[in-house]
Amino acid sequence: MSGISVPDFQYVAGLVRQRSAIDLQPGKEYLVESRLAPVARDLGERDVTALVARLRRGDETLAATVIDALTTNETSWFRDAHPFQAFSRRLLPEVAETSTTKQITVWSAACSSGQEAYSLAMLLTEWLPMHPGFSARIIGTDISSRMVERARSGRYSQLEVNRGLPASHLVTYFDQAGREWVVKPALRSMARFERGNLAAPAYGVPTCDIVFLRNVLIYFDIATKRVVLGHVRKVLRPGGFLVLGGAESTLSLDAAFQRMELDKAVVFQHLGGQA
Repeated sequence: MSGISVPDFQYVAGLVRQRSAIDLQPGKEYLVESRLAPVARDLGERDVTALVARLRRGDETLAATVIDALTTNETSWFRDAHPFQAFSRRLLPEVAETSTTKQITVWSAACSSGQEAYSLAMLLTEWLPMHPGFSARIIGTDISSRMVERARSGRYSQLEVNRGLPASHLVTYFDQAGREWVVKPALRSMARFERGNLAAPAYGVPTCDIVFLRNVLIYFDIATKRVVLGHVRKVLRPGGFLVLGGAESTLSLDAAFQRMELDKAVVFQHLGGQA
């Protein structure tokens, strides 16, 4: 694999930043090359250089494909475990105690192909029978239209369901369809998936009790991180909770959030007011 040229990398990085606000710094050349090489092969281009040349000619369909390829992140079921344990044991009881609507609303931001949102839906399905009168909904958003469609379909390969999904959950919440597994209608009806850019206001996202925004801020520069947290703050009710990735924090970015340690998870509570 020949390395991507500096001008080509700069052009692709500029396009990705313009369309998604993700900041591809020098040093990410191999990532760009490895993600775009399969796209070039699929489209019959000889290499990434030829693909970028085509991109420079203003091919909008290709631009969307390239953004998809470079913004699709790693995902799995119940990823990292501790935040999901905190969700069931600590966050839901806290939210239920202060709820005025008896409807729990959770936003899975940057939801990728839906594993996080459906993991949360499974936990809510187990929690709701013990709390009569409550209902729950999950809103998943992602910048990739392809990922949103995949999440809506709720269809996963055997390899995908093997990544973090307990066998008991597979039996309870999925139907087998040939070589794929499909989320059962009752669980799928709890989640709604839409395309959304975190760097833009969260139009269509209702007031939320809990927001999962995990392993996403690390891809933004400081100014964009502040913008994203501001958009989250506008839809997260005061007293609600923001769950970030293990290496992420609101510290020095948004004073409206207070860091809390819950068991082995770190979450951030919205104190109300502006940053």
